[in-house]
Amino acid sequence: MRGGAAWLDVSARGKIKLTGEDRARLLHALTTNHVQELLPGSGCYAFFLTVQGRILSDVNVLCRPDHLLLDLEPETREKVYQHLDHYIIADDVTLEDTTAQTATIAVEGPRSAAVIEVMGAPVPKGDYASAEWGTRLVARLSTTGSLGFFVMAPCAEAAQVIAQIEAAGAVAGDEEAFRVVRLEHGRPRYGEDLSERYLAQEANLPQALHFNKGCYLGQEIVERVRSRGQIHRVLMPLKLETKEAPAAGAKLTVGDAPAAEITSAAYSPALGGVVALAYVDDVVVEVCAGGSAG
Repeated sequence: MRGGAAWLDVSARGKIKLTGEDRARLLHALTTNHVQELLPGSGCYAFFLTVQGRILSDVNVLCRPDHLLLDLEPETREKVYQHLDHYIIADDVTLEDTTAQTATIAVEGPRSAAVIEVMGAPVPKGDYASAEWGTRLVARLSTTGSLGFFVMAPCAEAAQVIAQIEAAGAVAGDEEAFRVVRLEHGRPRYGEDLSERYLAQEANLPQALHFNKGCYLGQEIVERVRSRGQIHRVLMPLKLETKEAPAAGAKLTVGDAPAAEITSAAYSPALGGVVALAYVDDVVVEVCAGGSAG
């Protein structure tokens, strides 16, 4: 995954399909990014927020010619479906949870694009872009933050897809290896590093936010934070000089003052230390940004 390509079955990730003439308008009003400007084959990363501006879920939005496809963490599939269904009033929108019918295989690492090309599949060029490959869909998505693609196919084709991926040069990975590489890249995951506990800007993922798109659920809080700068913590990657990964919730201090709270951590053999994500106190962030502390 650092020098070649590895695959992992991520079929547990949620897949929700939106059809109907009002699908883009509805999703635009419920997410933090500009869904209505998406063209078929393009996509974006966004948040669903609560009315209080807290992160209900993150989502990869894929725009297809006749529908929008949502790719979600397993933990958020059901609540996002219910959330969307709640706000469909007189809209021409139909929801379909296609998770159980869809096999999703992630291929990630520096040579992942070469693997997809050798397979004879289209290689989407932009982040969150997608392209049909017969009965399958190839999307430029990554769970680790490295170059990566999801191959989505009918469940009956899963074994064939995996065989093609391996024949093209990718090796089987495992969840722990993918998690270590994710933390090496500082890539947060909903359920570990993101939750309804946190405000949108605290997640430190500016690509999820669009500040000129108009009103959406939770937008008032996002705009208030933007205009006033009122956040007291921010999610940041850390490297710890230890081989023992601290548990989620572990507190870090500077002297006697609280400095950060760990959300996820793992030992990285490549870096010879622990890589972690943590919500860091804003005072510590300001001091480090000013160069007065390491």
